[in-house]
Amino acid sequence: MEGSKTIHVEVHFTPTQLEEMMLKDKSVVVIDVLRASTTVITALHSGAKEIIPVGNIESVVKISGSMFGDVTLRAGERNGKMIEGFNLGNSPLEYTPEVVKGKTIVLLTTNGSAAMAKGRYSKNLVVAGFVNLSSVVAFLQELNGDFVIICSGKEHRFCIEDTVCAGRILNILREKGNLDLITDDAGEAAITLDKNVGKNILKMLKNSAHGRYLTEIGFGEDLKACAATDSMPILPTLSNNILRAARKILKPTA
Repeated sequence: MEGSKTIHVEVHFTPTQLEEMMLKDKSVVVIDVLRASTTVITALHSGAKEIIPVGNIESVVKISGSMFGDVTLRAGERNGKMIEGFNLGNSPLEYTPEVVKGKTIVLLTTNGSAAMAKGRYSKNLVVAGFVNLSSVVAFLQELNGDFVIICSGKEHRFCIEDTVCAGRILNILREKGNLDLITDDAGEAAITLDKNVGKNILKMLKNSAHGRYLTEIGFGEDLKACAATDSMPILPTLSNNILRAARKILKPTA
């Protein structure tokens, strides 16, 4: 693109090969469509004060134990189901204003929260899903610099829904015509996958392996919530390993 700045994009299908220091001083987008990203965005949209993503149960106990119990919620899942003794699972439908408004949430999930926690040394980290696509695109337009997309995957393996979401972000940025993006092979694959199967998000989620599993264990309604494109103008940003909603609501430029 003549006269525009070239932006390099690095895409990872899973965070498995990434170490925390590899993301130091980088701008990072973390995606876990089913369901941690959607849950984080929903919680902040419902008025949660902040969310602390962690990678293991020991961190949940340590962090929540040092905070006031009546304003702190332990949340998360293993194999899709709420962890015993926790206040909440990982269904975005649980995170209503009545439950989470003004609360600090310590979040542990099988895939997403660990990917978020890996970005603690990044320069910028935002959480993306289909529900806040425009907010993420606007942030990246304003950033106007190189960035990394981390798909959380499923148990250290590729998953289609996170990759399609990554591809959708890149496709929108390219279609708007004001960013000259150069992606790696993973990025080009994500772009192609979105073009091929991203036209019907809910259908894609229902056909995904994790979507089928969630439906089997009684969370089929979560797929509709996760597929609701641009339903929440919230941009979760990480600072000092705490996710909060960005104060400034950005809108994409044409």
